Amino acid sequence: MLTFDTVTAVRAHLADVRAEHRRIALVATMGNLHDGHIALVELARQMADIVVASIFVNPLQFGAGEDLASYPRTLHADQKRLEGAGCDVLFAPGVEQMYPDGMQDLTFVRVPRVSQGLCGVSRPGHFDGMATVVIKLLNIVQPDLAVFGEKDYQQLAVIRAMVRDLNNPTVIVGAPTVRAPDGLALSSRNGYLSEAQRATAPLLHKCLIELAALIQQGQEIGPPLQGCRQRLDAAGFELDYLEVRNARSLETATHEDEQWVILVAARLGKTRLIDNLVVDLQLLPPTMDRCPALAQ
Repeated sequence: MLTFDTVTAVRAHLADVRAEHRRIALVATMGNLHDGHIALVELARQMADIVVASIFVNPLQFGAGEDLASYPRTLHADQKRLEGAGCDVLFAPGVEQMYPDGMQDLTFVRVPRVSQGLCGVSRPGHFDGMATVVIKLLNIVQPDLAVFGEKDYQQLAVIRAMVRDLNNPTVIVGAPTVRAPDGLALSSRNGYLSEAQRATAPLLHKCLIELAALIQQGQEIGPPLQGCRQRLDAAGFELDYLEVRNARSLETATHEDEQWVILVAARLGKTRLIDNLVVDLQLLPPTMDRCPALAQ
């Protein structure tokens, strides 16, 4: 595996790769890699000739009081994991490479509508910073495809809308969420959890499974949603949101949708956890009325 830390160097190497008409995939990360990241690399490996991973802790997507300074930086261990997963190129730039003129008067990318609500409320500016660095990485690497995890569901929706609106040719591939045996979605931030909190954290996924089952039965979802909110609160979670949305647009769910997604974000101690579960409404019996499930 080759490692580059400058834009010029990685571009020069990939220009040679591109001249050979080899298919390039990008996996963009902030490092501190876990099995979920490695699954993205392995999926990219199946879909492309050359896999490029990036590691960059992006200051633009951290708000005031968030964990930018304390976010784990484990480059040496990450390099070993990437190499073991079959990654060909690692792009690990510093802030000065990504933002050579500073961040004060930087051009930002804002993706409206899909970035509003949900995490967009509690993390103002986060998606602007995320979208800006992702489009920069796509412009630097110029991959044929880029793989992102479905755990960050709103992030994936923002990226898809951005490349569509800006006519970027990169194919965006969503990869299924990788979970621990008890159902907790893998995240670099899980390492912040205490032993007791780690034992409590899988309740998020359990609530999503229960709500999805009720939706698929055509039951009214309002009371169960409120019941899950109360259970999470009683378990020590500080709930940010627990909502049902249109799975594609993230707009308010309607009975005409083909898919819904249940999304949750909550703090457990100082750790912010997110999760989601997609519900395919086309699998419901054709005579079942889905309207009652919208009452919230």
